[in-house]
Amino acid sequence: MIELVIDSHRKDLGGFEVGRVLPFAKKRMVGPFVFLDHIGPAQFASGQGIDVRPHPHIGLSTVTYLFDGQIFHQDSLGYEQAIRPGEVNWMTAGRGIVHSERTELPLRQSGQSMHGMQAWVALPVENEEDEPAFFHHGPEDLPTYEYGGLWGRLIAGSAYGASANVKTHSPMFYVHWEMQPGVTGGLPSEHKERAAFVARGKVDVEGQTFGQGQMIVFTPGSDPRITALQASTLVLLGGEPIGPRFIWWNLVSHSMDRIEQAKDDWKAGRFPLPPHDNQEFIPLPETPAPPPAEPLS
Repeated sequence: MIELVIDSHRKDLGGFEVGRVLPFAKKRMVGPFVFLDHIGPAQFASGQGIDVRPHPHIGLSTVTYLFDGQIFHQDSLGYEQAIRPGEVNWMTAGRGIVHSERTELPLRQSGQSMHGMQAWVALPVENEEDEPAFFHHGPEDLPTYEYGGLWGRLIAGSAYGASANVKTHSPMFYVHWEMQPGVTGGLPSEHKERAAFVARGKVDVEGQTFGQGQMIVFTPGSDPRITALQASTLVLLGGEPIGPRFIWWNLVSHSMDRIEQAKDDWKAGRFPLPPHDNQEFIPLPETPAPPPAEPLS
């Protein structure tokens, strides 16, 4: 039932580390998910915080979801929105958007704990040049359920007979689970590609033990059961594959030519910056790795 196990690797984003899960050498995408970072868990002392300077995206939707802490989003459309646990920031880049993610001053002064997920969902080819958009969703848009020691929230997409009130562009699911020791749960069967990431704790799948920072990718058509060996936090994700994609820095597209255009636009200053966060930005990488000869799938 297990196709692959991915161990996240630590990545410094400038002042804080994340666990980078996707893309992975042997598994570039799971359904439409082309990128997945595990934020924290971390503790910021007084005077510390997140400062991800303005940077561009094309061809994808970013999905920010927190278990703990708070992040302040600003983008080139003028949206300014704090995200807290149980909420979703869904930003569709389409033909191009710029955003920043920071810690607001009061929390920077007091310090805070931080734990969450950042995902990129690749857009279908016909939506890659859509107008950029931003949506914030509170808990009322995200169905929850609870039984026998398992609590779940549907972050986006459809699963278990429910649908989140979050606009998506292709069939997918994204679920947050809190599991008590000994409880067992199954993945939604209606999606072709499925995976489970252990954000906290330890679980058993088919007699194998997996812990924090590991993602289990399941064989299509299988019926895996996940049992918590201790109190655990998981995210389940996947959906229908949408075809291979190039990914370079923060840019995603089915066409490398389109990525080259976006690189030129960013370097030339043709992307607008967030109105109230326009005094700095992340420069285009000067010495990037060479692009792949074939798109990532």
